[in-house]
Amino acid sequence: MKYMSLNRKTGALVAGNAHIQQSVEDILTTPIGTRVMRRNYGSELFELIDQPHNGATRLRAMAAIITALTIWEPRVTIKQVELSIPDLNGKLQINLITDRNDRIEVQYG
Repeated sequence: MKYMSLNRKTGALVAGNAHIQQSVEDILTTPIGTRVMRRNYGSELFELIDQPHNGATRLRAMAAIITALTIWEPRVTIKQVELSIPDLNGKLQINLITDRNDRIEVQYG
């Protein structure tokens, strides 16, 4: 099955890896409980805002990412999750290495 959609920033058609990347971004940036008619959609990353940057929070973030993508993005299997905070603004950078179900490796981030 081929998925196609519109790029949410430009309105252009997206498919393939670009569609998967946009889907992953949408899943991870949607707080659970905010999508009408699909209340379970999204991730728990927003529950971690203002939490300390320590090992426990890092582990919770990784678990939130893996759980959300396992449930909502069946086209990929997660191989690795890398989290970093590159500067002092506290913004989390997520790098994912995944396998597509057709076994093509795709990197995000």
